[in-house]
Amino acid sequence: MPRQDHPPWLLNERRRLGVQIRERRMRQNFTQEELAERAGVSRDTVQRIERAANNPRLTDLLQIARALEVPLAELVRDRTEPPAA
Repeated sequence: MPRQDHPPWLLNERRRLGVQIRERRMRQNFTQEELAERAGVSRDTVQRIERAANNPRLTDLLQIARALEVPLAELVRDRTEPPAA
């Protein structure tokens, strides 16, 4: 089965998620290596997610969110929209 191209909005969402993770990581003064170790994933996984190089696995995102001590929902929330009441 041939691979289908993803719609542009999906790449934008992956980029936004990568930026959120990178910003949180840097606020906590973690290197990619330190975050990877705390999350139990490879440094390459953190790097690929931050660069939006692939579709991240949910388990990796959950582990990274836990290592950053933030709910995953906070990382994926669109900052341009007000938080849900």
